[in-house]
Amino acid sequence: MIKGALKLGSGSAFCFSMRKILCLFLFIFLVSCSSDKDLKIGVAVYDFEDSFITEVRNSIVECSSDDIPVTVLDAAGRQQTQNEQIERFIDEGYSAIIVNSVDRTASGVLIEKCRQNDVPLVFFNREPVKDDMAKWDKVYYVGARAEDSGIMAGEIMADYWYRYPEADKNHDGILQFVVIRGETGHQDTELRTEYFIDTLFSEGIALDKLHEDTGSWTREGGYSVMSSFLSHSGDRIEAVFANNDDMAIGAIEALQEAGYFSGDSYMPVIGIDGTPVGKAVLENGRLLGTVFNDARSQGEAAYNIAKELAEGRIPTSDTVGYNIVDQRYVWIPYTPLPGNLLK
Repeated sequence: MIKGALKLGSGSAFCFSMRKILCLFLFIFLVSCSSDKDLKIGVAVYDFEDSFITEVRNSIVECSSDDIPVTVLDAAGRQQTQNEQIERFIDEGYSAIIVNSVDRTASGVLIEKCRQNDVPLVFFNREPVKDDMAKWDKVYYVGARAEDSGIMAGEIMADYWYRYPEADKNHDGILQFVVIRGETGHQDTELRTEYFIDTLFSEGIALDKLHEDTGSWTREGGYSVMSSFLSHSGDRIEAVFANNDDMAIGAIEALQEAGYFSGDSYMPVIGIDGTPVGKAVLENGRLLGTVFNDARSQGEAAYNIAKELAEGRIPTSDTVGYNIVDQRYVWIPYTPLPGNLLK
């Protein structure tokens, strides 16, 4: 009897242990499934009114899945608002955050905040300074090399200048031009302008920059600045370079009010980004050229990197679908889009 009792007790203990192991596996499985469903990515955008950024955020939303959804918030151009949005994402347990900074110089604060809470970050369009990027190995950047767009815009202008002698309206051999800049301090503003001018110099064109002012990336800003330029210099202006398509279109509206694009009165205007509205104006001949900035690919790359990070993996070029260089950068190439006059 004693031996039988011992056998029964031993078997019960074995069954109990097996039940505990099975329960443990079931618990781990359920937690794993639950955590997959809980993965989510926050997206903080500097301003929903920006046409190019709207294309990028739409691409991010289209790439997202039910398994790892995104929540997109608009900072409406206010850094304090964006700081609060990032804190909200952290407090609500978001797995990764995609950021288009209002002020790129504030990126270091955002990186430090996310590092302390171990929430990976993916920046796009507004590149943090390298010292900030070096603060943590879970911060990435997706964008395009701004200098390339400036070079391509300069080449479009140079092609027009040499192909059409009437571009030199006063026949002095010097290109009198104006620049409508984007936001002061933005890397695209500085580099697009610098390399546009450098390219024209390298093409052997003598230059006279009549005016330069910021249109803050907006159509309204481009219109206002161009109106001011016209009031000061009028027919002396021979070309307009705007740092993006929205400002270029605003400039074209001001030029139309001044009588340009009617009959033989033409003004070469160049933009950057190749947005849908920019391409439409390019096709109707009022925009001399633009440079295509691939918003869809930038959004896809940003989401794919954030997804890898949210799932606890180190992003690679193979898993992201885009080439990662210097460990944490993805550069999407520009494409020049000359208008009908240059085809």
